[in-house]
Amino acid sequence: MKTRAITGFFFVVVVLALVLISSSTFALFFTIITAVCSAEFYKLVSTDQIKPQIITGLLLLFSITLPITGHFLYGTSLSNLLFCVPFAVLIVVAELYRKHANPFHNIAYTIFGLIYAAVPFCFFYAMAYRDGQYSGHYPLSFLVMLWSSDTGAYLFGISLGKNRLFERHSPKKSWEGFAGGIICSMLAAFILSIYFKELPLFHWLTVSIIIAVAGTLGDLSESMLKRSLSTKDSGSFLPGHGGFLDRFDGLLLAAPLVFFYLHLISAF
Repeated sequence: MKTRAITGFFFVVVVLALVLISSSTFALFFTIITAVCSAEFYKLVSTDQIKPQIITGLLLLFSITLPITGHFLYGTSLSNLLFCVPFAVLIVVAELYRKHANPFHNIAYTIFGLIYAAVPFCFFYAMAYRDGQYSGHYPLSFLVMLWSSDTGAYLFGISLGKNRLFERHSPKKSWEGFAGGIICSMLAAFILSIYFKELPLFHWLTVSIIIAVAGTLGDLSESMLKRSLSTKDSGSFLPGHGGFLDRFDGLLLAAPLVFFYLHLISAF
């Protein structure tokens, strides 16, 4: 528990610093975290029968993330995303030369790894530019509400948890913990609304509920993946927490939904 707490503290400090210092450090964080999470996914699903293409998968990843960061940082055209086309084709062609028993499984896992472990971070990154210029308020608020939900779910779960939420995939999660996560996320949203005026209180609270619910589902989804592979953690880089994919599993479903909600309210 002590190791987990110390690791979590320094991890939060580093991540929030990268978000707040400048748009360049945030872009660096975004680029690194997408690559690391994708690599962890590929390592996680690799078996004697399944061999995703790590190098070509990461090349495809960078052909997506670099044009996105270039667009927001330097105003380059998003048409540069078309460079991902030859890399996507390369994944299929490369499998012709690999001597593995399940080539289309390899292709599927390589491409899905990016959809699952990297694309959500693109939505998270784009949040920072919702108002046309860089602001760390949206990504910072997102992380604070997500981590508040995780903390609330843990504290309420260990003290009050009796009714299992989804025992088949995560035996320790409870409905009481789920409710506690929503309460703590909404409390964080209320505090954030006092200092960050980009959204009225109602929208901050709505975003907090989306994050708490989708974050829990993202956590359960990764648990489902790991249980199907008989694996405990996606990595070991963060002592007491596992890998980066373990630490950001709640973001994977929550970030696209929050981005969609923010886009929806700005259209009306």
